[in-house]
Amino acid sequence: MPSSPRSSSSRPSGSRSSSPTSSSPVTPANRASAGTGDGSAVSGSGAAAGAEVPDEAVTPLIRGLAVLRRLTEADGSASLSGLERATGLARATVDRITATLARMGYLRLDGRDAVLAPRLMELGNAYLAALRLPRVLDAYAEALADELDESVSIAVCDRDGIRFIHQATRRRAMSLRFRIGDLLPAERTAPGPLFASEWSEEEWTGWRERRAADPEDRGFPAVPARSRPYEGRADTSTLPASQRPTLGDDFEQRAAEAGETGWALDDQLIEPGLVALSMPVREAGRIACVVNVVSHTSRHGATELRDALLPRLRTAVAEMERALARDDEPTPERKSELTQSDAPTGAGGTGDAVGTGGTVDAGSPGPAGIPGTAGSPGSPGSARNTEPSGSTEPSGKATAPSGLADWTGASKQELGREFVESLARGLTVITAFGEGRGELTLTAVAQATGLARATARRALITLEHLGYVTTHDRVFRLTPRVLGLGFPPLSRTTLPEIAAPYLTELSQRLHDSVSLAVLTGDEIQYIGHVSTRGIMSVHVTVGTRLPAYATSPGRAILADLPETRATEILAGAPGAVSGRTGTDPELFRAELDRVRTAGYALVEAELEQGLRSIAVPVRDLAGRTVAAVNVAMHSSRRTAEACVSDVLPELRATATRIEADLHIAGRFRRVPQS
Repeated sequence: MPSSPRSSSSRPSGSRSSSPTSSSPVTPANRASAGTGDGSAVSGSGAAAGAEVPDEAVTPLIRGLAVLRRLTEADGSASLSGLERATGLARATVDRITATLARMGYLRLDGRDAVLAPRLMELGNAYLAALRLPRVLDAYAEALADELDESVSIAVCDRDGIRFIHQATRRRAMSLRFRIGDLLPAERTAPGPLFASEWSEEEWTGWRERRAADPEDRGFPAVPARSRPYEGRADTSTLPASQRPTLGDDFEQRAAEAGETGWALDDQLIEPGLVALSMPVREAGRIACVVNVVSHTSRHGATELRDALLPRLRTAVAEMERALARDDEPTPERKSELTQSDAPTGAGGTGDAVGTGGTVDAGSPGPAGIPGTAGSPGSPGSARNTEPSGSTEPSGKATAPSGLADWTGASKQELGREFVESLARGLTVITAFGEGRGELTLTAVAQATGLARATARRALITLEHLGYVTTHDRVFRLTPRVLGLGFPPLSRTTLPEIAAPYLTELSQRLHDSVSLAVLTGDEIQYIGHVSTRGIMSVHVTVGTRLPAYATSPGRAILADLPETRATEILAGAPGAVSGRTGTDPELFRAELDRVRTAGYALVEAELEQGLRSIAVPVRDLAGRTVAAVNVAMHSSRRTAEACVSDVLPELRATATRIEADLHIAGRFRRVPQS
């Protein structure tokens, strides 16, 4: 049976990070040795304060991860000079690291700014896939949210904090949700006391030290400072400021009560108005995760929330525990036990969204040219999580993907000193983990990544030092801290945001207007658009709606719908939009058949005289058409034949790039269309 997902449950003794921030003032000189925003006191690398960096640690990997953490704390975007100040690294080092990350597709360089890219989410996806909980439990959380009409989340423990790994939110004007991967202090949440009820004395000591070192919770950027007034049971206004209670002071009592009752409340500990009720989901007697129901005091008080929802929450948790037990039933293949002794020495002992909820381990697309992968150039991708590029054997072994060494070699040759090969290889190790590969030996990691055993070993030593992996009984596991590498800001990425840079690049190459559209009822709605600067160009405003049957994006989407639905849309159409609009049902069905076979739609003057447009579908991870990309121009610019020969290949390549990012971003969450 896989180990509990708690990052602290299987770590070697003494590996806890003790406090979220350095007690000394943060200055440009010492900023790199202050907090990381991950709730632990760290050196510039992110390791425990005072922890000695192993001799075999990979320094470029340590620095690269520090840059990713700072970008995450900056909500996904920062200037290169800002990264230099925040990390304490030399500007030349920052330039090399960001150039490497851009080559991998993990960020974009926009002028002097570095912006995290959706492809970076493949690191967090590797953890979520290896964890197995999202795949098994997400559907239950969604059903519970529908039944209760409240937001429901699933949390895991990350040392003395918690991270949410799934959100089932309600669409209201006042949204109650945290980002997936955000780190929250355990004492200011409902799940925290439940996890803490299983803590050892060593873990409690670490929590107390962290509280003392960070009295304002500055090491947790996702929550308001702890200094806001605490509304306790007694009037403390007459006490000196140093003696007044603060949020979380009663945490040990709450943890003891949670251990006895089996549930916990958050009564406005994060911020005023927010209340939550939590219950643990257990596996093999240990807490695997916690289900959290969140509401607002305008809907429920904390006690009212408990009284109204606790019975249904208990039922849902029981269903989740049965689902985990069924999923963990051994098969002949899974009965094989690890026998290799190859641990490295020194490495420790709806309707508006697209994506699938983590039910498919389809992996992350890799660069064009790497066998077994598909996607945009310039990224090693996650060939380790893609079955066609390799196979997984029992006991966590995996065959090596092909092409990774060629890709890193080509990148080094192209970028020279600007490409940090050891950083790229180290990040690739994280993607070795995934569905059915939650625990890997050193040999399995080396095979899965195609790296030399010694190279994989050094990367694992570094990742363990930084808290991203743990090792136990000669196998390695990812920790929830991996979610801190860009996942929180990217978890709210929308489809237009994913497509925007690719639409811009296509428009610049073709010098034509490019748009992204989705189907809304019987119409298409433009959710992205880039115009050219010509005197005469096609311009539409984002949000504009047009009849789906008369446009190329509409037909590209309609061709993927059941024939009856497409016919209904045509039947409900108001009639011809221009003198050339086709409205004959039989001809329209034949046109959709052609679009379905050819893979593109070409419309000539059916929406407007003189307007020519060509579109291709954009598909989600499940293969459903969720949008269409089109290029529009005046008919005098290109013939229909030129559109097919010159524009269509570029259009398809752009759609493929959008799909690659969409598949990564939508693997464990729904990607909003706007």
